[in-house]
Amino acid sequence: MPNKKPRLTAKVKFDIYLQTRAKDAPVGEILRKYGLHLADLKQIEETVENGAISALKARSPKSELKEVTTEDYIALQKELERKEKALAELSVEYTILKKNDR
Repeated sequence: MPNKKPRLTAKVKFDIYLQTRAKDAPVGEILRKYGLHLADLKQIEETVENGAISALKARSPKSELKEVTTEDYIALQKELERKEKALAELSVEYTILKKNDR
């Protein structure tokens, strides 16, 4: 019966990658523990690197701008003005209360 390599999950492969990145890591022992060879580790390293590069290149859906209707823009502008006014009023009240405490 041929000696097959164990099927490793992505999480286990990433864990192997992290273990072998540690300073003074016993790479040979780690590979033997999982029944892997140096070529397998190189493949894992390449996969991790490519995955990281792809993830960093991907644009975040949050960064995409959406068009806003004129009505929505006006409503947001009014809401902002209302909140700025409320903040100014609260700032005045806070200042008065702070002066009264002295």
